[in-house]
Amino acid sequence: MLKKYLMIYNDLVRKIEENGWAIGDLLPSENELSAEYETSRETIRKSLDLLSQNGYIQKIQGKGSVVIDRNKFSFPVSGIQSYSELTEKLKLNSRTNVHTLERLKPEDQTAKFLKTDSTESIWNVIRTREIDGERVILDKDYFNEKYVPMLSKEICQTSIYDYIENKLNLVIGFAKKEIVVETPTKEDYELLDLEGFTNVVVIRSQVHLEDTSLFQFTESRHRPDKFRFVDFARRVKN
Repeated sequence: MLKKYLMIYNDLVRKIEENGWAIGDLLPSENELSAEYETSRETIRKSLDLLSQNGYIQKIQGKGSVVIDRNKFSFPVSGIQSYSELTEKLKLNSRTNVHTLERLKPEDQTAKFLKTDSTESIWNVIRTREIDGERVILDKDYFNEKYVPMLSKEICQTSIYDYIENKLNLVIGFAKKEIVVETPTKEDYELLDLEGFTNVVVIRSQVHLEDTSLFQFTESRHRPDKFRFVDFARRVKN
C-alpha cells in the first residue's frame, strides 16, 4: 500500500492535470490540506515537496504553493547559441532591453574571469530579456575589447554574436559553463519580474574563439519557473 503522502501527491497531481487548478493558482494552505486529507502538516509538506521536485508547483515565500507551467522553455546547455537564435527557434514572443553598455578597466574579478591585463578595456553589457511581457532573464556580459570593438546599443539589442561572426569575421569555438542555483541579488529584484520567487538559476560561461582566445565572460540569471535546461549525454565505456 502506498504511503499516505504519496497517495495525497497522486491525488493533487490528478487535480492539477485535470485543471482543478490553473497555472498561477495557489493551492490550499498546508492547514487546509491537512484538514481535507485528515493528516498531519508534515505529511502534507512531504506531498508538496514532491510536487515541487517534479515541476508541478513552486513554493513562493509569503504566498504559498503556486501551480506552474510544466511546459517550460527548453534551453540547451551544451551548445553555444545566441539568445536571438534560441528565441527564433523556439518562436518566443521576446524583447531585449539594454540597461548598461560601458567600457570598464579590468576589475579584479572580471580580469580574473577574462584573463585580461591592465591595458585591456572590457565591455560591460547588462540586458534583460522579456518573454510574453515578463522580464525573466538577466544577462550580464563582459567582452574583451581587444576582440570585440565598437559595440553599440543597436548591436546589443539584436545580436552581439551576429556582429562578432558576420561583421568581425571571428569564429566562436567553445565555452566552459557552470550552472548553479542562487538567492536573488538586489539587482535581480530591481531588473527581473521575480514575482516572489526566492531563487534564480545562474549559468556562468567563459567563451573562447576558435583559436582558443578567451573573449567573453557571461552570467545569465533565469527566473526558475520559465525554463528547463537540457543536455545530451553519451555513455563512454572505459
